[in-house]
Amino acid sequence: QVRLVESGGGLVQVGDSLRLSCEWSGRTLSMDALGWFRQAPGKEREFAAAISWDGTYTRYAESVKGRFTISRDNDKNTVYLEMNNLKFQDTGVYYCAADASGTWPTVRSDYWGQGTQVTVSS
Repeated sequence: QVRLVESGGGLVQVGDSLRLSCEWSGRTLSMDALGWFRQAPGKEREFAAAISWDGTYTRYAESVKGRFTISRDNDKNTVYLEMNNLKFQDTGVYYCAADASGTWPTVRSDYWGQGTQVTVSS
């Protein structure tokens, strides 16, 4: 059993920064890739960023590349998403995710947190 708990969301203005955190518990995920996804109102959940088990490799959606940075601290069982230069279009619920296979998470992955709301106002 895996539990993922996100935190750090909030209401910010365009151009501001936020740092999201996701702490895992239960089965260790230290050897698994982890990801961040987001879902805007009325839209499907989409991929934002992912990181390999040791942080060597990262992946980003084109829409966040250069503005978001994913990182992890396996000693703290936590994955982070640093979001800079936030845009109105970044508004949504942000979820962290892991796949039971340990491979790169997708929208069909097995383990999800409850999400944290990010609202960017103009």
